Amino acid sequence: MNPATRLTIAGFLATAIGFGPARVGLGLFMPQFADEFSLSLADGGHIASIAFAAFLIALPITAVLVFRLGPRTPVILACLMACTGSVVVATASSAAMLTAGIVIAGSSAGLCWTPFNNAARHCLTEDRRNTALSIIATGTATGVVIAGVLSLFAGMGASHWRQAWWTFASIAFFATIVAWFGTPKLEQKQSIKGFALSHFYGRKAWPLHTLALVFGATNAIFITFAAKRIADTGGLPGLVAGGASAVVFISYGILGFIGVATGRLVGRFDLGAVLRVTFAAAALSMVLIAWAPNDWIPVITASALHGAALMVVSAVLSFWSLRLFPNWSTTGFTTALMALAIGSLIGPTIASGVIARTGEQAVFALAAVPSSLVPLWPKRLPALPTIRSSPVGDCDYSKR
Repeated sequence: MNPATRLTIAGFLATAIGFGPARVGLGLFMPQFADEFSLSLADGGHIASIAFAAFLIALPITAVLVFRLGPRTPVILACLMACTGSVVVATASSAAMLTAGIVIAGSSAGLCWTPFNNAARHCLTEDRRNTALSIIATGTATGVVIAGVLSLFAGMGASHWRQAWWTFASIAFFATIVAWFGTPKLEQKQSIKGFALSHFYGRKAWPLHTLALVFGATNAIFITFAAKRIADTGGLPGLVAGGASAVVFISYGILGFIGVATGRLVGRFDLGAVLRVTFAAAALSMVLIAWAPNDWIPVITASALHGAALMVVSAVLSFWSLRLFPNWSTTGFTTALMALAIGSLIGPTIASGVIARTGEQAVFALAAVPSSLVPLWPKRLPALPTIRSSPVGDCDYSKR
């Protein structure tokens, strides 16, 4: 198996578990968690904020690990964290234990993705890099669909939600094995000479970070509260009460596979056009959940649009940061994801306060505003700079 295929499969599985059930599992199973542990919607928002904080903290740790040890170590650690957190959730006997499991699993998202920018930079030629990074980012869609199907079984009474989390733990363990053999060691020979953190927050990077921050907040609100909003307003006609979350996240994941084509879309159209359409879709998804949470077509449309938006934004962040900072691929991507994580932390925190005062509809209506402003951006977004192809052949799989 060639390095591109090995790397892509390892990255796809790592993001599938880290950004799939480990990251969206709280929102997906929120109705069941609320019943089992007497959680309010605000409680769910606070747990989500803690989990997103763990994601944020894990990001700079990952950058250090990649620099010191290469990409394989943080990816394996990410899969193990997802496995451990899923086991803790599956065996939780209290809200505190549930929170601990969600936080441990959620931190895996901060560890599992950015190392592949470093690996792709060393192992893949320019013509294969964007496609591989797009496929790796789209692993999230697969993880979300699998989690959604298991949630549907739980909602219909065919299985218990704890069985779903045991399944997540098993998938994470399998991903750990694949990561061991599929992610290169890569001896790090890069000098820190000339490194300055301010370089990653200069004028050329602020559009990247701004859009990541906005989408992070919007996406965190959607994945945390959308299913509960539908359930609290009566659910979907003809569907069991616990099935709404499954519909949301299965739809969310299926259209998310459009992310595989992100590299080609940006190549055919300019970056600004792709992002404007993407953020308009994200804004519309929030509006539909705000005003039509009990109609099948609007709910499926909202979920599908938001899932597609997530995958496109995820892929864009990956190769946009790689183009901006080709010599510091992991650090550049880390700073972009930190902006996303800060938005993810702020979004549910503010939303919890708004829910307590004005209700869920207002949260989704207000959350649509920042994304709706992006299509009205007065200036053209910068084109992606080209980078010289890096030498390929130093992709070391020999050291275990």
